[in-house]
Order: sequence, then structure tokens, then C-alpha cells
Amino acid sequence: MSDSMIIFLLSAGILVLICVIIYQQYVFRSGFRKEVKEISKKLEEISDSGSDEKVMVFTGHSSMKELLLQINRLLMDCQKAKADFRRAEISSKKMLSNVSHDIKTPMTVILGYLEIIRLNGDPDQVMLKKVEAKAHRVMELINQFFSLAKLEAGDTDIELSRININEACRENILDFYELLTQKDFKIDIEIPEESLYAQANQDALQRILFNLICNAIRYGADGKYLGLFLHGDEEFVYIDVADRGKGIEKAYADTVFERLYTMEDSRSRDMQGNGLGLTIAKNLAQQLGGDVTLVSDPYVKTVFTVKLKRITY
Repeated sequence: MSDSMIIFLLSAGILVLICVIIYQQYVFRSGFRKEVKEISKKLEEISDSGSDEKVMVFTGHSSMKELLLQINRLLMDCQKAKADFRRAEISSKKMLSNVSHDIKTPMTVILGYLEIIRLNGDPDQVMLKKVEAKAHRVMELINQFFSLAKLEAGDTDIELSRININEACRENILDFYELLTQKDFKIDIEIPEESLYAQANQDALQRILFNLICNAIRYGADGKYLGLFLHGDEEFVYIDVADRGKGIEKAYADTVFERLYTMEDSRSRDMQGNGLGLTIAKNLAQQLGGDVTLVSDPYVKTVFTVKLKRITY
């Protein structure tokens, strides 16, 4: 075969290869454009309908698969944000409704007592004492709402420091000792001799423990028991506040930390709370870098646990 023939065949082969490559690129680009159009159309449908769908396109392109993965991750984040917003909106509406109820009720009583005093007088000042008590109740409720609003808005300056948790536990349970004795509670306290230190704030920790102990006394009264247990591991310090009352069903374990949640029979006068104590406690603990969790076995043991970052130096 002559050199010219070889050169001709090589040239023809190269030309065919170039044609094949050009054709493949055309097919690739056409398919790519088609897939992009499908994605764009699907995103438009999802946006217009507000649905929780994902973008599904059959493709053999690895780059397109990666793009679809990231698009669907963004869609999931967007859908989660929408769901969180709806829950917050519902919670806010419920909060406003409950605020109206919880403030209106004692104010109505106050006005009633004042009317009686105006008409009949009150030489023994019994009515005035009742009015004062109700007024304090309203002020306490309003202060709780303001505290929670400031916490959720990040408008509370909480300075963190190294806190001796053993001493904090002893001081807080001592404040309730007389009340617990009067109510004939069995008190179970386990605080180790070795001092445990954690990242916290003295006032914030005091308020967390105050709210949790009050909650245990109010809702665990049937069990006539309150336990406080301090322990830790290498990373965290844990404070358990336990009672043996009616407890909380698993389905409502997370709900108790929502704003203004109260158990149904807490509307009785001797048990009524404002539904903010646990919300404030959890919010404060999270701002300390920790958390408050719940485990409940009704009428056996209900335990709220404060978790704080341990400091070992």
C-alpha cells in the first residue's frame, strides 16, 4: 500500500472520529438542555403550588445527578423552614389566646373584689389581701412573658463562668425544704462529695432549678416525692429533678417545653401554672450551651434533666 493511500485512510479515519465526537457532543448537549428544562419546569410547579415534592429527572450525567442532589437538599431545607414557620405561627396565636385568658381571669376577680369593697367596705381588709394576691399573680405572669420574649429575641445578656454545681444544687433544694416538709414529701438528694464544675450563669441556673423544682412539686404532688441527683461524665454535668406524680405520656414529652403548655387538669386552682416555666428553663439551658430533657414513666418516675458543659480545670 502506497504512502499516499495510508495517509488518505488515516485522514479519513480521523475525520470519522471527529464526526463521531461532534455528534456525541451534540447529543450530550441536547440531552443536557432537555434535562435542564425539565428541572426548571418542575421547580416552577413546586414554587407555584407550594407542594413538598422533590425534583426527579432520569439522567446518566454525573454532574446532573450532583446538581439534582443539591437542589433537593435546598428544597428540603426550604420545606423545613416553612413547617417551622407554620408551627411558630400557630404557637404565637395560641400564646396570644392564652395570654388573654390568663390575664383576663385574675383581673376580673380583682375588679370584682374592688367592687365589693366599694359597695360594702372591708373593715377586716380580707378583700384587700385577696386583691393584692391576685395583683401579684398578674405581675408575675407579665414578668414571665417579658422574660421569655427577651430570651427568644436574644436580648438577654448571660455571662458564662465556672460554677460549682454542687453548691448550686444544695442552695436551691434548701430553699424548698420547708415547703416540701409541710406537704409531707419524701426528699431524696444525691450530691457527690467531689465538686463538679460547669459552664453556666449563677442566676440562670438558679432560675432553671427553681422552675423545675416548682414543676415537680405542682404536677408531681400525687407521688409525694421529690428527688435531686447530681452526676457527670467527661463532657457534661447532669442534674436530675424527679417526681413520682402522674407524669407525661411519651406523645407529649416534647410538647411540655412549648410556650404556654399546661397539663389539662392544671387548670384546677391548687395546681395551675402559666405554662412558661419549662419553656424558660429549656431556653436558658440552651443559652448556657446545654439543654433540658425529659423522661417520664407515669406514676413511677418523671425526670427532668439539666445538661451543662463540664469544666474540669
